[in-house]
Amino acid sequence: MKAPTAERIRVLHIEAGKHLYGGAQQVVYLCQGLQSYPVDNVLLCPVESEIALAARDVALVDPIPMRGDLDLGLISRISQKIRHYRPHIVHVHSRRGADLFAALAAQFCGVAAVCSRRVDNKEHALFARWKYRKYRNVVCISEGIANVVRATGYPSERITTIHSAVDTNLFTPEADASWFRSEFNIQPEELVIANFAQMIERKGQAALIDAFYRLRNRFPHTRLLLFGKGPRLPAYQQQVARLGLQERVQFPGFRKDMRRIIPAVDLVVHPATTEGLGVALLQSAACRRPVVATRAGGIPEIVRHQQNGLLTEVGDQTGLTDAMQQLLSDAELRKTMGHNGRIIAERDFSIATMAKRNYQNYLSLI
Repeated sequence: MKAPTAERIRVLHIEAGKHLYGGAQQVVYLCQGLQSYPVDNVLLCPVESEIALAARDVALVDPIPMRGDLDLGLISRISQKIRHYRPHIVHVHSRRGADLFAALAAQFCGVAAVCSRRVDNKEHALFARWKYRKYRNVVCISEGIANVVRATGYPSERITTIHSAVDTNLFTPEADASWFRSEFNIQPEELVIANFAQMIERKGQAALIDAFYRLRNRFPHTRLLLFGKGPRLPAYQQQVARLGLQERVQFPGFRKDMRRIIPAVDLVVHPATTEGLGVALLQSAACRRPVVATRAGGIPEIVRHQQNGLLTEVGDQTGLTDAMQQLLSDAELRKTMGHNGRIIAERDFSIATMAKRNYQNYLSLI
């Protein structure tokens, strides 16, 4: 592989997700931001995936079959694309087999490869160390995730922390309160607490429902909206029924209009037990919403305690309840913390900042 000219470099991005969820959306944001630099983006993604449509204006999109962790043929397909496009960098953005097979393909073709790691769950140390050593660099979206990678024995000097981004032009503080209250049947005097997460145990919705129950009498004019879907949904619905909260708790499901919804809620609560970073928390900060969350994974890198929200320890039910009570009781504090959140989002988590840091990382590795 020849060194890039002073004018342009070519980056081959690989994203195996079919839906435009957090990680795939970040790939689109990165390609969008890299348009400000001398970079040619090429994206390999699954056939008939949402990202294939979303990225077509910011990258040359080449959909290929991607069948998951057991798809050994992916090594050959990616190798063919590397030889065809002749990139200077291969940037792998997801797992689902791509993180290993793309590393092998890049190594076989003699091209420097970078891997983005977005989750903080632990891997078997020996396997993870063997896999990551095939990459020139591992980009972690939070220091919490970086610490997980370091724990495998992967060299710290080959780990770079680059936070995910939020589109602050899309997620803004402007709220359509009348639409929101009509859409979810919210009364004018009610305060709305919201959670935006997959319905799985580690996201902590059970703890949030319990805290809401504890506060039900102190704050009778409150509503809890739990957005998302997942395998724990029936259990949470049963918990709400058991506590007699059916009239005050809603499960609106997964929504694609979050930029309309988030600015209209009063408080976002995210009591996760583990979390890589938390895209919904970035969106909440950009929309000037105060947040109550746990000190899990990369959350404290977004939610700065006493600045744009309140942090509690994982599993501290009393602390979670008290933090929610403090913010529900103080409208001025909610306003101040929301204002601070917007500043943090624009300064530390913009698309431009993320793109600049990735571009600098590419140049350092070529």
